[in-house]
Amino acid sequence: MNKIMYRIRITVLKKAHYQDLIDKYENVLLEACPIKLGDVFIVENCEKPTKLCDSAWETLYPFIKGLSEGKEDYFDGWMKNKKSVLLSCNDGFRPVSFLVEVIE
Repeated sequence: MNKIMYRIRITVLKKAHYQDLIDKYENVLLEACPIKLGDVFIVENCEKPTKLCDSAWETLYPFIKGLSEGKEDYFDGWMKNKKSVLLSCNDGFRPVSFLVEVIE
């Protein structure tokens, strides 16, 4: 029996930029995070969208996998939509907040 895999939408809601931490700790980067506020990525069959950075994908993937397989209510009632999560990537210099939700 094949399991239904829900499609997932990832929306970029916020981007932070901590210049003081960048100046103190980070090596100079030619291009840091290419993600823009309002970007939307669609996940089909738990495959990483082409333009989503690897670091963000590593953070989001466990939740994407669970939601795509029907898991709900990750944070015990915190989210108004039980088929969603609000997560940030693990970049301490430029964290990005993502809304990850099931597309029905």
